[in-house]
Amino acid sequence: MPEAERKGGGRLPAWLNKKIPAAGGETVRNVLASLSLDTVCRGARCPNSLDCKSRGRAAFLLLGPRCTRRCRFCGIPAGDPVPPDPDEPARVAEAVRRLELGYAVVTSVTRDDLPDGGAVHFARTVQAVRERRPGTAVEILTPDFWGDEDAWRVAADSRPEVFNHNLETVERLYGKVRPGADFDRSLAFLDFVKERCPDLATKSGLMVGLGEELEEIVETAAALRDVGVDLLTVGQYLKPRSERTLEVERFVTPEEFADLRRELSGLGFKSVACAPFVRSSFNAEEAFESFGNERRGNGVVVCRHSGPG
Repeated sequence: MPEAERKGGGRLPAWLNKKIPAAGGETVRNVLASLSLDTVCRGARCPNSLDCKSRGRAAFLLLGPRCTRRCRFCGIPAGDPVPPDPDEPARVAEAVRRLELGYAVVTSVTRDDLPDGGAVHFARTVQAVRERRPGTAVEILTPDFWGDEDAWRVAADSRPEVFNHNLETVERLYGKVRPGADFDRSLAFLDFVKERCPDLATKSGLMVGLGEELEEIVETAAALRDVGVDLLTVGQYLKPRSERTLEVERFVTPEEFADLRRELSGLGFKSVACAPFVRSSFNAEEAFESFGNERRGNGVVVCRHSGPG
């Protein structure tokens, strides 16, 4: 395999030269600016950002621009966080209304400084979207809330259409890639959500190119399937412009991605998105549509023991 395909330094391989949309995205940028909202697209420097904006899409980032953890794959700055903005859920809902989104992705920075990790803020955002734009499907992509089951319960009982928590990498690399996170805790979180809300679509994402073996990705995906995860995304790690982030260890070829997708699809997921530019929030609506319509009804997922306690 050529050196450019094996190591992350230097020029990107040809298959990672992404075509940039010629125009579009002004509406999304204007709405976000007018409502003082941020997106994970910008904060994480996603390579699909312009593509999404040109199609009128964005993934909303709650709870400020700074994260309390220092994950070494992420370009969002770490540092002292700002107090939660109580009006933010309503502003996100208004952006969803103005953009006429049929599917809204909402995520956040990790807020270990908050007693509930921001779970109530997520729940209020889901509720606000429901009130302002009925019929819009909502996906929440949450941190682990430091393993607090009360926070897990609040987030699950907000009843989004999709509950997403990314495992990100294989267990062997957690100490290197995700200091402060815990592999087993994240699996337990996804298991908890599925047990509490069995009809809710659960989702998780992984990156390749951080030093894992592809066999480890398959083993990790199997562990996700064992806790009932329905939707899986796997994409190439690309180093953000930050000195603290890790270098790319290897660029996985499109052929390897295709082989990996075939293997992962055999594990029983309802949807597997596996390709170099796949990201958890990119084309999230299409992944959800593959989940099926069997639990639609009134459009609300029913949770066991739903309610505030």
